[in-house]
Amino acid sequence: MDGLTFRLEEFEGPLDVLLYLVSKNKMNIYDIAILDLIDQYTAIINQLQQNRMEVASEFIEMAARLVQMKSFLLLPRSEEAERMKEELTGQLIEYSACKEIARQMGQQAAQNCSFVRPPLEIELDNTYNQYHDPMLLAQAIEMLLGRGKRRKVPTQQAFEPLVTAPFVSVASRVVHVLRSIVTGKAQKLRALFARQDTRSQTVATFLAVLELIRAGRITIDEQENLTIRRGKGRKQEG
Repeated sequence: MDGLTFRLEEFEGPLDVLLYLVSKNKMNIYDIAILDLIDQYTAIINQLQQNRMEVASEFIEMAARLVQMKSFLLLPRSEEAERMKEELTGQLIEYSACKEIARQMGQQAAQNCSFVRPPLEIELDNTYNQYHDPMLLAQAIEMLLGRGKRRKVPTQQAFEPLVTAPFVSVASRVVHVLRSIVTGKAQKLRALFARQDTRSQTVATFLAVLELIRAGRITIDEQENLTIRRGKGRKQEG
């Protein structure tokens, strides 16, 4: 380290310092003289700490790690020392490869000219350019203000289909269901309903089927087959 001028600002981290020392001492990165490297690094950090108290903690932490490694290396056949040496060597190899890739990418970037300019400011035009009939706009404003024309009152003709619908009693449909099963006209549930039936007839038929099932007069299996019961213990299938 004779005549070495050292500044931490020139290095990106402790690995950068170690890699610099490897290069300065012309060491083989795959076979580093680890004790010499440790001594040089710790000496640099100790010297810097004497003059600058604000030395970054990452550099001091690496110095402590290297001192611990040196203590293990002084022991005969220390497995921990070999492990720490291999770990540090691997980190230096990876860091060296990353620096080389960064250098090559920097060279490629320098060879390519890139011209950029500050982004232009876009002037927003809030002018509404659509044309609408003035009457439509007036109606829209009236609707927003609650003054729009209300819907016309429904006429009597609109209610006639509901009011004049024929009344169908459930009792009459009970007779219809039983007669259809007995005569064989309806062997399955869907046969009780016809397309030409009115809504009232369909609803009454459905209610009649429910009432007959509840009273135990008929049964329906999983295949929708209808079975009529008469008396106790007797069944007759339609």
